[in-house]
Amino acid sequence: MKITFLGAGSSVFVRNLLGDCMLSSHLHDTTYALYDIDSERLNDSYHMLMNLNASINQNRATFKRYVGLESLPDALKGSDFVINAIQVGGYIPSTVVDFDIPKRYGLRQTIADTIGVGGIFRALRTIPVVSMFAEQIEKNCPNAIFINYSNPMGILTGYLQRYTNVKTVGLCHSVQKCARELLVGVGMQFDETVQYKIAGINHMAWLLEITQNGKDLYPEIKRRSSEQGCPENDKVRHEIMRRFGYYVTESSEHNAEYMPYFIKRNYPDLIEKLNIPLDEYPRRCERHINTWAKMKDDLTHNPKLTHEISREYAAKIIESTITNIPYKFGGNVINKGIIPNLPEAACVEVPCISDAGGIAATYVGDLPEQCAALNRTNINVQLLTIEAARTFSRQSVYHAVMLDPHTSAELSLDEIVHMCDDLFEAHKDWLPVYR
Repeated sequence: MKITFLGAGSSVFVRNLLGDCMLSSHLHDTTYALYDIDSERLNDSYHMLMNLNASINQNRATFKRYVGLESLPDALKGSDFVINAIQVGGYIPSTVVDFDIPKRYGLRQTIADTIGVGGIFRALRTIPVVSMFAEQIEKNCPNAIFINYSNPMGILTGYLQRYTNVKTVGLCHSVQKCARELLVGVGMQFDETVQYKIAGINHMAWLLEITQNGKDLYPEIKRRSSEQGCPENDKVRHEIMRRFGYYVTESSEHNAEYMPYFIKRNYPDLIEKLNIPLDEYPRRCERHINTWAKMKDDLTHNPKLTHEISREYAAKIIESTITNIPYKFGGNVINKGIIPNLPEAACVEVPCISDAGGIAATYVGDLPEQCAALNRTNINVQLLTIEAARTFSRQSVYHAVMLDPHTSAELSLDEIVHMCDDLFEAHKDWLPVYR
């Protein structure tokens, strides 16, 4: 087994995914190709993984480092799985720009990595890179399964599945913790007897069913949410559940910018009432930078470094292809009728099953119409962004931003065009030419 990790300088994430793999009895002897354009970060991850390999895997795995574009074919050659976790443009300068320029126009964001104008420009920076990855995969490991963790998930995964021949699935962290967060938040117990069904789009998938021993838990959840209240950091999702009937997968701070109702400059009291953390992603980035400075030595110079299984899906998916024991998970795939009341070309997040035959999505059926309608407002943006990246059309970028629910609720059409032009100029070193 060979696994290539693109963006292996993301040390903490690499530890979770590849640490999980090393703890699998079926993956002890795997060869890992670690690829990044930043040699310093790559070396940090390499030394950390060598520590883990010694402490939890008896040095049975093999790790090789690959730096820069010229080494990409060798990193990919013969791989069975390729994991993607890149961030094009980084926190500085690109994420900072994605927040600062919209802010000049009065448009505030919280996370801005998946939707909204920040998510759109992140996609435009990233699609050329993942397209290049896809070309190299088709040449060097055409049978590999490409596991995408990079955001914006729906746009990148949708582009790869529609316009390349690479076998792609997108994975996120929000599905597996959604039901637990909801139950614990209202003081109810989550254990193995709780069953749930989730489907929709990435970061806006819906908890359609939640039961325990055959009993529908939604009535009690909603009663507690109404009478007792909800956690301070989850007020937006509980408000969505109250108004639209269903709880949504991704965090309250993120879903606040998926809809036009919550972040409104003319209603600052609403932001305070719902505890919406504006500019949250830049704060997290700064915290991660500061935390990494403290963590680095412990991870890279600790021969007794250990690891506990994470909640990520990747290792179990890979393991299932070896054992042929089916594994069920929430994955991002092209719709093609899986959810009939969403567009065929949309990238949807639905229950999937992996085994030796690969990855297959399961049929969901129609979503409740109000949930599908909310999904479609964001699918519009995703499909137009994919079209823009495919054709290098500036007009399609304008259209995508004009149709974004949060942006269109705050800015005029002229403001949107001027804001986009400013972002094109600021990101010109990271983008193809858009006409």
